Amino acid sequence: MSDLTNIPAQQQEWPGSDAALDPQADHGQHSWTPRGRLTGKRALITGGDSGIGRSVAILFALEGAEVAIAYLAEEEADAAETARIVRASGGRCELFATDLRTHRACVELAELAVAALGGLDVLICNAGFQKTYDELEEFPPEQIERTFATNVFSTFWLAQALAGEVGGGGSILVTTSIQAYSPSSHLLDYAATKAALNNLTVNLAGELGERGVRVNAVAPGPIWTPLIPATMAPEKVESFGADTPLGRAGQPWEVAAAFVFLASDEASYISGTVVGVTGGKPVF
Repeated sequence: MSDLTNIPAQQQEWPGSDAALDPQADHGQHSWTPRGRLTGKRALITGGDSGIGRSVAILFALEGAEVAIAYLAEEEADAAETARIVRASGGRCELFATDLRTHRACVELAELAVAALGGLDVLICNAGFQKTYDELEEFPPEQIERTFATNVFSTFWLAQALAGEVGGGGSILVTTSIQAYSPSSHLLDYAATKAALNNLTVNLAGELGERGVRVNAVAPGPIWTPLIPATMAPEKVESFGADTPLGRAGQPWEVAAAFVFLASDEASYISGTVVGVTGGKPVF
């Protein structure tokens, strides 16, 4: 596993690429030990091209699930690499390039994924957008709209479109963030969306429980993904994660492990909760 205790200053053009990370991130294809916990399950993962989403796709496939990933068209190269890794392990990975900021796009993705996989058992709403600004007045109005549409609206619309499909034993999983509990001023809009997703997770769990649908969230702390050098100043990337009690940033697979557990039958009585993967930072 790469040493993430002393990450050097660096920057990428948005949306960033896994291949350009220094050091390289660990997505689990070599370090994960499969146990067959998701055999027979079918999962749709948004933002599945890189970072946490890539690792979720890889670990799900290693655990026996068939996966479909959604991603922005400009991230085609990373998405193709995710699919290559999944398929090289003997898994199935369907690719869908889409921008989830409209209701129509979410409904179309839901229909395509169900058709491709022959049904769906797990929905993972992981797609996220963030950009940082130092002052309130610097945040562009179009960014606020994009951040909420990508992070919150798409989650609502996909859950709405697929709740009936995953009913009777399936689950919906949402990527929130430590930012929901300890917001940074340069991530005002992003942090607000993650707090909204925590609330949505609890409400959906209450709404869908009677249909046999479990709804949970995973709140990552500082995780080493392309989103970091693509959206933060180089000096803030340097030693990223060093302020956690564990003293380092987390690897994408360390977050994906929580998704594997929550999607598995081992978590059959867990719903309406948020699991923190934060290196020791509190999520309550």
